Amino acid sequence: MLHILHGADLHLDAPFTSLPAEKARQRREEQRELIERLTGLARSRGADLLVLSGDLFDSADTYAETTQALCRSLGQTGCPVFIAPGNHDFYGVRSPYTALTWPENVHIFTSPALERVDLPSLDCAVYGAAFTGPAREDCPLSGSQAEPGPRYRIGVLHGEVDGAGRYCPIPREDIAASGLSYLALGHVHACSGLQREGETWWAYPGCPEGRGFDETGDKGCLWIELDAGGGAEAQFLPLAARRYQVLEADVTGRDPAEALLSALPEGCEKDILRVILTGETGEEGVDLTALTALAAPRCYHLELRDRTSIRRDLWDRAEEDTLTGLFLRSMRERLAGAGSGEEREVLELAVRFGLAALEHREEPLP
Repeated sequence: MLHILHGADLHLDAPFTSLPAEKARQRREEQRELIERLTGLARSRGADLLVLSGDLFDSADTYAETTQALCRSLGQTGCPVFIAPGNHDFYGVRSPYTALTWPENVHIFTSPALERVDLPSLDCAVYGAAFTGPAREDCPLSGSQAEPGPRYRIGVLHGEVDGAGRYCPIPREDIAASGLSYLALGHVHACSGLQREGETWWAYPGCPEGRGFDETGDKGCLWIELDAGGGAEAQFLPLAARRYQVLEADVTGRDPAEALLSALPEGCEKDILRVILTGETGEEGVDLTALTALAAPRCYHLELRDRTSIRRDLWDRAEEDTLTGLFLRSMRERLAGAGSGEEREVLELAVRFGLAALEHREEPLP
């Protein structure tokens, strides 16, 4: 059995431009703590290999504290570490990878062609290649096949499965013909789960920390177990200290403050939230400044978006000599004889849906 911890797309020293400057600085510090959490998992779980499939850095413009923290932590994993630089952290003369002397257990692939490293004690060979510029349109797997011999043959690459662009497109047929036991990929920021082409297993772990509202929810790495018979299992391990979440709060018929607070989930104190206010309001609309001040203490950072519409008088067309007028007069009579508040809410909602149907508008949110 071979145990692999697979991570990718850390994007260390990302600018976090959507956050205030002080919080952006704090997030970069937290990314350095992310390195410790990742290598701590390798130690505590007894990983045989730690493979990192590119874009460890967001750019070549990195802070010395970051490269030093990464170098120090990787040297303490207790296992071999393999890095395949990606399009953001491509290998070159100004690469962060050339700034330090790396620990002996860390191997950085530096060539666009596949390179092989043998690990006889693990009955394993690791193949990898690097971006050497911000783009590459070829696939290093094309025309290549892992040599038979070692029981486990691991690939580490940054690229796009089914891609057709500038970021190392990887055809599925090349994966199937690769002869690899497992292909550890980076570039796609969502976890793919364990996939298979031919006899080769492959996966994207996704990024371990979201950096914006296009990277919501739990983020982390993959724990891969390969058995001698060619089987594989994968477990997603959450790593993110903070999550990005996009939520909606319908203010129709409610106090906007109450609607907003009720939309905030439990345990979101560390999270970065975007709340979209929807539904109908009075002519005065919503006070985003006041609502932000009210809810901001309940999370790390809050962004409000106003998508509400002003509620019109439901009955302003009831006297028309039209089908709409007939419908409104009928519903107004039913409302006048309604009993409970719940019955009135249902009837008013029916009026709104009826008007939307008659006027060929989008149905309102219930």
